[in-house]
Amino acid sequence: MSDGDTGSTAWTLPPGRYLADRPVPFALPDKPASRYLAMRDGCRIAVDVWRPAGADGPVPAILVLTPYYRRFLLRPGGAGDATPNAGKFINLFVPRGYAVVVVDVRGTGASFGTRDSFRSPRERDDSREIAEWIVAQPWSDGRIGATGISYPGAASDFLASTGHEAVKAIAPLFAVWDTYADNYYPGGILLKELARSYDELMVAMDHDRRDLLKNFVYYANPDLAGPHPVDEDPDGALLAQAIGEHAGNFRQPDFMGEFRFREEPLPYDPSFSSASFSPYSVRDGIREDVAVLAVSGWMDGAGYANGAIARFLTLDRNPVHLLLGPWDHGARCNVSPWRNQQAPDFALLGEVLRFFDHYLLGRDTGLEQEAPVHYFGLHAEAWMAAPSWPPLPDTRRLHLAPGGVLAEAAPAAATVAETRADFAAGSGHGTRFERIAGINSVLYYADWQEREGRLIGWSSAPLAEDTELTGHGIADLQLACSEPDAALFAYLSEVEADGTVRYVTEGLLRALHRRESPAPANYRTSWPFRSFRREDAAPLVPGQVERIRIPLLPVSWVFRAGSRIRLSIAGADADHCVQVPHGRPPLLSLRLGGADGSALDLPLRRRVGP
Repeated sequence: MSDGDTGSTAWTLPPGRYLADRPVPFALPDKPASRYLAMRDGCRIAVDVWRPAGADGPVPAILVLTPYYRRFLLRPGGAGDATPNAGKFINLFVPRGYAVVVVDVRGTGASFGTRDSFRSPRERDDSREIAEWIVAQPWSDGRIGATGISYPGAASDFLASTGHEAVKAIAPLFAVWDTYADNYYPGGILLKELARSYDELMVAMDHDRRDLLKNFVYYANPDLAGPHPVDEDPDGALLAQAIGEHAGNFRQPDFMGEFRFREEPLPYDPSFSSASFSPYSVRDGIREDVAVLAVSGWMDGAGYANGAIARFLTLDRNPVHLLLGPWDHGARCNVSPWRNQQAPDFALLGEVLRFFDHYLLGRDTGLEQEAPVHYFGLHAEAWMAAPSWPPLPDTRRLHLAPGGVLAEAAPAAATVAETRADFAAGSGHGTRFERIAGINSVLYYADWQEREGRLIGWSSAPLAEDTELTGHGIADLQLACSEPDAALFAYLSEVEADGTVRYVTEGLLRALHRRESPAPANYRTSWPFRSFRREDAAPLVPGQVERIRIPLLPVSWVFRAGSRIRLSIAGADADHCVQVPHGRPPLLSLRLGGADGSALDLPLRRRVGP
């Protein structure tokens, strides 16, 4: 089935219809104007400016700050998309009356400098200088928006946090709020394969290693010939110098390995921690009049949907909108098992255009008549609107019982179920984690039935009616462990009436970080918050039972009548995560029944409709 919006009643004006009816009064130029901008420290930053052909007066600008090449050079006689990352925004906005400014962030593409960090604070300072340059141009009307997918999306947050008065609206698409918990250390567990694979991609790009870059499907076109020089560098001599400076860039596995505890300063730099490259840390710099469109998908990596939701909840004094779809990272795929095609039908660009038209151009878009939250229900295959998040405030508690049963009532007698972590087991290579590592993935959890069948689990009775889950479930475990630490994985599945097992979502948590704390003002959540700080970390006492609540990643899913809800527990995901603890597979003992047995809390309601 389709994720298209044009037939949906969730919008007063569906994004696809808005896009179709929006006039396109201008033309796209054949190429941009390109130049270097000198930053405060003399570092030269490469900038492309795409202006609408035929526009007489000044126009607003959309800024895209990317480490993934603002533009490729094509081989002589070659063909292909020279702007695979920013091209969709250039093609969307420029003919509709916007200038689009695309920037190679420092230490990448044709820009000079070295990268000292993932999402370096230096880039944030650069973005303010670039904004200052934009508003000084005769073609600028003094209004700036920013957008982008993933890294450029978070760069939009950082730009807004500079407080520059020209920045009026940002659309962080598939972007983290907390690089630690949303991206590299979900639940405090390092994603080792993400660090490794992303490092390979950045070495390929930053060092202009085309022999390596061709291994990534997004850049496999053999006619892509490295970053495009700026106009003042016709022979590429400056480009060669810039790439030479990139040899000093940080390396991702080494860099991320420094941040075992969230917000702990580096031993050689007390001003720098994981907060330094996370948007939540600069939330106070975002003016309350800056409009925000937060977008993510149910299979968007290790926590990007959490990032979108936290952004929506935290910036509650801003004009803020939340969109959550049936997508992987970047909405390259509709991930629904019931899809009729891989490519999404939803007019995401129509929604982004309408947002900027409303807040930058002041057009009558009708956006103020729409609900602030829209989300797609998997298996319902329908869009829904809500006035707030979470849409379902009430939860249903299911109890882990002997015999692998999820029971409505807690068993009177307390028993124990045991499972030992299998350090050779994993969730496979068609999962939510591949796309964020730059790995192409088009079919998700196709082998889940076999993998889930090896795990200890508990299943509910068949459901009497279609039941919607929307939000964050919580595995509320009473657990003892044979080791002082463990990696805990909780998987939620639907077991259909014919026995088919479908992956729904998961949660992961390192037991060392089990302590909960109130969410701070710059990081609001609707799920249990952990600081992941050293002072809140504590080893387990082997054999001692403790309550550990594991929030599942958010999803909207309809369990069909006759299906069972299943919770499974594991102690490792060898395909993506580090071992915890190294070389000592823990024995996990879960208390079932009694006054304080393990349970599963789910935001559920009866599904009305198709």
